Amino acid sequence: MNIKPSAAIRKNYNEISQLCKRSGGPVFLTKNGEGDLVVMDIEAFARRESMLLLRESLVVAEEGRLSGKSGYSIDEVSNMMKAAVKEVLDGQRG
Repeated sequence: MNIKPSAAIRKNYNEISQLCKRSGGPVFLTKNGEGDLVVMDIEAFARRESMLLLRESLVVAEEGRLSGKSGYSIDEVSNMMKAAVKEVLDGQRG
């Protein structure tokens, strides 16, 4: 875990930026010894947001399954995937 005083962001922005990029994780900034801010690389943030959205979708799907909502068969999913791939490929050609 990377922890820096908040003054470090003002004095050493480039160093903090490189630390975020190099570690791929957040840097925690403190103010008067207490947690204040979290700074992270934009790509790491985008990955984290994508993961959270995926997890949210999976939770919704699992809740539906547990409540008895019908799902799709393997054949139905296969056909949907083939149609989606075809749509993307057709869109690239035209």
